[in-house]
Amino acid sequence: MHRSPYALAALATQAIKGLDVKQVAPLEEAVDGFDSALVIDSEARHWIVRAPLTASAGAALESEISFLSELTPYVDRGDLPFVIPRVAGTASLPDSGRALVHPELPGYPIPMERLQPGPGLAAALGRALAAIHELPVGIVESTGQPTYSAEEYRERRLAEVDEAAATGLVPVSLLKRWEQRLENVAMWRFIPAVTHGALSAESILVQAGNVSAVRDWSDVKVADPADDLAWVLAAAPADCTDSIMEAYQLRRTELTDPYLSERAFLASELALLRWLLHGTRHGLNDVVADAVEMLTDLDVATAAAEGDIVRFPTYGGTEPRLADDVATSAFGIASAADAVSGEVSLVTQNDLDAGSEDEDYQDEPLPDDTEGIVFERDSVATERIESVAEIEPVTDSANSDDDLAQDERSGS
Repeated sequence: MHRSPYALAALATQAIKGLDVKQVAPLEEAVDGFDSALVIDSEARHWIVRAPLTASAGAALESEISFLSELTPYVDRGDLPFVIPRVAGTASLPDSGRALVHPELPGYPIPMERLQPGPGLAAALGRALAAIHELPVGIVESTGQPTYSAEEYRERRLAEVDEAAATGLVPVSLLKRWEQRLENVAMWRFIPAVTHGALSAESILVQAGNVSAVRDWSDVKVADPADDLAWVLAAAPADCTDSIMEAYQLRRTELTDPYLSERAFLASELALLRWLLHGTRHGLNDVVADAVEMLTDLDVATAAAEGDIVRFPTYGGTEPRLADDVATSAFGIASAADAVSGEVSLVTQNDLDAGSEDEDYQDEPLPDDTEGIVFERDSVATERIESVAEIEPVTDSANSDDDLAQDERSGS
């Protein structure tokens, strides 16, 4: 059940003794799975209150609280060139779990589409990611987050591809492409690093031409650093990727990973596969249809670049029916939606509501993660926040256009 901003403000007063709340407003840029609000006290200090909506979100928040406590000393001594949420207090919830209160972070969500090549914000982004990957893996191990070796991570991805292949919904040329890369052992000789695991424009805040803060640490793990880079390289303008990667590599110590970028682009493709698996595991037909469309678009685009034949799978059953088409151009072929048959029945809103408690699902062979990459189209529906009379929503990006222009001048 959702909590109103007033209820969240009350939790803040429980978490911080003597807190005198004067204003409260819901946050539009809320983290999925949480109710969030901005609280302003009598001393004009700004606080963020986050309360989990589900048991799985509560468990993720507990892990995040533990990790943030371990990470704070690295911020204090300058190992990280940005700030993180500092735990100011927690409040117990009636239905188990805790709400977290921390000071509001500086900056606004990074506008990836407006990055410019060169030594400005694009380079700062590369350095920020490298700083995360340079953290000692012991801080992840000590707080109980997942830790994978390079071979374990490769096998994990292979298992996901095998599971997706069994659905009959993935173009065969994509399966072949992925299997070739996953079976190339040389690609997977990397040193596992601390990874954020859930990077998005909303999790990276910028100010004055630099990365000012990084938030949403609930999916941190020791894994392939390419996973974090995957979202960055997919979301950034193509002419900025060299600036990002050059700054990243200069900040890393003893980095010898010739396949890093190749694994990053592979990870961005496999994020679509995991979106498909999320839909098939939980019976979300609209998610499945969306994933099939995006996978078919990806197949067209990759085949067009290579001049291959595209095979469009028809949705339904475990054995796809194939129709061939020659990919001469990504724009010269009918859209993926036209290539997929109309056998997908969209679920109703009641079906969505009934199937939203993913933590009750027990039969999945692998963790249902969509780590590392966030696509605008394939994200799970964002948090519904109660409307509160006379309280205007607060958005991180309200003044981002003016701020970005000023930041670019500051960073130039």
